[in-house]
Amino acid sequence: MLTAQGQAVVKGYAIGKAAVMSAAALEVPHYRITADDVDAECQRLLSAMMATRDELNHLVDHLPLDAPRELAPILTVHSLLLDDPMLTQQTCDIVRTRLYNAEWALTAQGQALVEQFTQIEDEYLRERAADVRQVIERVLRVLAGQPAMLPDFDHRSSDPLIVVARDISPADMLRLREANFAAFLTDLGGPTSHTAIVARSMNVPALVGLGGFRNLIRDGDVLIVDGFTGAVIVNPSEQVLSEYQERQHVYQREREELSSLHDAAALTLDGVMIRLEANIELPQEAEQALAAGADGIGLFRSEFLFLGRNDLPTEKEQYEAYSRVVRAMGGKVVTIRTLDIGADKVLDGESTVATNPALGLRAIRYCLDRPDIFLTQLRALLRASVHGQIRILIPMIASMSEVHATRQALELAAQELERDGVPYARNYQLGAMVEVPAMAIAIEPFVAELDFLSIGTNDLIQYVLAVDRGDTEVANLYDPMHPAVLRLIAHTINAAKRFGKPVAVCGEMAGDASLTRVLLGLGLTEFSMHPQQLLEVKREVRRSHSNALRDKVALALNRAERIDLLALAT
Repeated sequence: MLTAQGQAVVKGYAIGKAAVMSAAALEVPHYRITADDVDAECQRLLSAMMATRDELNHLVDHLPLDAPRELAPILTVHSLLLDDPMLTQQTCDIVRTRLYNAEWALTAQGQALVEQFTQIEDEYLRERAADVRQVIERVLRVLAGQPAMLPDFDHRSSDPLIVVARDISPADMLRLREANFAAFLTDLGGPTSHTAIVARSMNVPALVGLGGFRNLIRDGDVLIVDGFTGAVIVNPSEQVLSEYQERQHVYQREREELSSLHDAAALTLDGVMIRLEANIELPQEAEQALAAGADGIGLFRSEFLFLGRNDLPTEKEQYEAYSRVVRAMGGKVVTIRTLDIGADKVLDGESTVATNPALGLRAIRYCLDRPDIFLTQLRALLRASVHGQIRILIPMIASMSEVHATRQALELAAQELERDGVPYARNYQLGAMVEVPAMAIAIEPFVAELDFLSIGTNDLIQYVLAVDRGDTEVANLYDPMHPAVLRLIAHTINAAKRFGKPVAVCGEMAGDASLTRVLLGLGLTEFSMHPQQLLEVKREVRRSHSNALRDKVALALNRAERIDLLALAT
């Protein structure tokens, strides 16, 4: 019996037989061509890229009706990468200047692009290196005349399949969905990898970051996947198998019970009403939020409209995306965060990589430095406000001057729209992310000036503890329960209450049901999370006594003690 440890990105238990996916070989032939062969070699490369793009576009056009909604935009991103000069033109330049064969040139340029992505601080953007790698692998298969990398699954088999792979591309997901698969296991990836995104949409247990696990497994091995601890057990004993079968049955019963809470109020035992909102990345996810019973959109990450493309989204594109969400939510509040991106990400031809991206020209700093981009987004937001209640959320605020500059930019956007005769509304609310310790410590003037606050715990924790949340070597130091972190959250919530302003938590802490009682004890009444997490958090809310939790948490914070989660549950 063999065990391995990865990172669990979707909860649940799975028991099944391994279906090992072979990787596209990146150890491609390396040889130099003659100068006379350069044009033909470039044409061979471009033809392979065109064939790959046509295949991806065909997949997008013929997606099954029940395919995960995430697949179409992801496949489109992969198709757009094949038009990106960074991949096409510069690869051909390598062929011409170094006389590399097409495969060698493609892998060389791909490696350079992947290395650029790995330097990015933002976890989601860093993991987009997987997009580049997956696109290159598909092109290499076309160049080599190889078949698809997926195994020939027996769809008639009654045994659930657990897919084991180095990585899984979105296009390959289309074949996976036809099989009786029970879980995904990948050597690569993280919580925001495409495997994790699609697995969440399907609510299928998934572990990522397993290292070289795929090389240790053979087709047909019996696997147990523990989506709570991140463990995978290979060829378990009868006793272990029986134990996990019982866990699986218990968990399934719990999930069925959770569905009955859809229309139930998120009300604590002592009568405190809690707002449970959803985090989304794409406009179409608003429907998923509604289906989960969300009270509104607590965080629409608008930067996803800017990613995976060669140009910037126009004002019209942004207006239509924001309006789609506002209309879909039917009068419920929609909180849209302005562009949260930094100098470490290439936009509109920029290529500068900051020495320390986490502390560099990112989020509101970037937007104020690029007023052309910022003004276009603000115009689109003001226009979308005509269709419902929009809250504009500014990320990484550290000083009052940034708040004032944002208000001035909003006023300029409004004046331009009036001059152009374009309908817009001023009924928006302006708020800020509390993620820089300087703001959390000196919170009073900010909460007085702004209409609402949203605590971004992911960045707040890493800044307070000086721990890079994407660095596996210090991952054990990234601690949401550190007393300093909890004190700043409590300080922010208390200040907002004194001023009568709403405050939410939209970071990962909000969707972690094991921390729900801690946040309730800190006085939080507004949570925002992935739609899949909403019912589990609601269950914890309905089991909790808010005032009793506040007393317990306050006592622990006053003593600078670590909060005992088990004690909060009693």
